[in-house]
Amino acid sequence: MSKKQKTIWRIWAKALGEKGSKCDREADYIAILRTIIFISYLVTNVFIISGVIRHWENLDYETNSSFYKDK
Repeated sequence: MSKKQKTIWRIWAKALGEKGSKCDREADYIAILRTIIFISYLVTNVFIISGVIRHWENLDYETNSSFYKDK
């Protein structure tokens, strides 16, 4: 790894939280695992938000007609 890549990795690992272990190799594995968890949360949230946006004004007035007759 170049010095720039090591610096970026060090900053990213610190952004994920405190150092997971005193051993640098083990701390790197923990940072990788935390990165995978972060990416899975990010992907899940993107799908949830895209589903909300897709169905934003998609109301079926036929099936909910009893609700609208009262008003």
